[in-house]
Amino acid sequence: MADLSSIIKAYDVRGIVPDQWDEAVARSIGAAFAEFVHADSGATSVVTAHDMRDSSVPLSRAFAEGVISRGLDVVEAGLGSTDMLYFAAGSLGIPGAMFTASHNPAQYNGIKMCRAGAAPIGQDSGLAQIRASAEADSYDRVPGRVGSVSQRDVIHEYAAHLRGLVDLSGIRPLKVVVDAGNGMGGHTVPVVLADLPLDVVPMYFELDGSFPNHEANPLDPANLVDLQAGVREHGADIGLAFDGDADRVFVIDERGEPVSPSAITALVAVRELAKGRGTTIIHNLITSKAVPEIVREHGGEPVRTRVGHSFIKAEMARTDAVFGGEHSAHYYFRDFWRADTGMLAAMHVLAALGEQGGTLSELTAAYSRYAASGEINSTVDDAAARTADVRAAFADQEGTRIDELDGLTVELADGAWFNLRASNTEPLLRLNVEAPDEARMTELTNQVLGMVRA
Repeated sequence: MADLSSIIKAYDVRGIVPDQWDEAVARSIGAAFAEFVHADSGATSVVTAHDMRDSSVPLSRAFAEGVISRGLDVVEAGLGSTDMLYFAAGSLGIPGAMFTASHNPAQYNGIKMCRAGAAPIGQDSGLAQIRASAEADSYDRVPGRVGSVSQRDVIHEYAAHLRGLVDLSGIRPLKVVVDAGNGMGGHTVPVVLADLPLDVVPMYFELDGSFPNHEANPLDPANLVDLQAGVREHGADIGLAFDGDADRVFVIDERGEPVSPSAITALVAVRELAKGRGTTIIHNLITSKAVPEIVREHGGEPVRTRVGHSFIKAEMARTDAVFGGEHSAHYYFRDFWRADTGMLAAMHVLAALGEQGGTLSELTAAYSRYAASGEINSTVDDAAARTADVRAAFADQEGTRIDELDGLTVELADGAWFNLRASNTEPLLRLNVEAPDEARMTELTNQVLGMVRA
């Protein structure tokens, strides 16, 4: 077996098919996954699901062959979103594997793996062992028992679970434009939001892994343009954009303007705190400082973490947090096995909007307090050296606080702050800046970029 380091990343498997991985690799990873979860927890079966990419079915079936070669059974949930797979792993109490490359282009595919109960598997929590076992290429070893493969359609159970967490039946009628980006939102949205007081205007609901309309990556503003125009054209109350595997959601207000994921994090946090079943809210260090401020104002306890779902989920488990949010529009719920689900976050926003008479821009204004740059990437030769230069430039300024929980975070005396992080996989530095107003944000952004790109 070839070196799998190029496709087995910090949190998942991701690479170009068939150049970097194919069905033979999927078979070996399936066998390795089965060995790991059986040794780890005594698991005797696993559940799989897949997105709409052409390579997803062949890869998932090859993976299943590897699993059953080790004597474990496979439950195929079939076509679904990543959060539907997490639902299956959580509700069935068995480990799971989702075949998707999320927002990546058509030639990519990948696997997101989890333990029973949707608990994450990352590089430091099993993925390194799975990789080592797969690289040993022991697929042909004869097992004592060959497992079986069965099918189970869970989408209606998934929809019922979500609708039990957020009741939309009594809200005022809303017009909602949804851009599924030819991804899995086109499969799940019609089922989850059926028969509710919602006039859903679908955009790009046709499942097509070649993404003929635009990339299924709403983090890139270019991929929101069609949705923004659609909201304005239809006079809609709200727009929702899902990424390829529909585990993330981006929100557009009635003016066609994006609502920052930090504002959505704060809004959902307030709703979860109001239930009175916990006070801890997780937020990563890139989210607006408005998030911890608002959490405290509503009696909650904010906990700051590194960027990345494995860190968020670990902190949620440690603190028994009720909710967690990231700047990248991943939203995590204790009521959803601490897993991320764009659909449940979208339902919270629809409920908050529909339970009152104002517009979405009026509703979210209370959660948007500062000016933010968004994430700005710079290609650099030596990320560590550039980061050290930036640190040195700010270290001696009066009233400045510096921490290195995840990259370099610098908080300045006037309330502005920035974070500079190196990419795990590319020669990039990622900059996020926030300040009390637009002018100061622009000034600080230009100052830091000047040093990074010098």
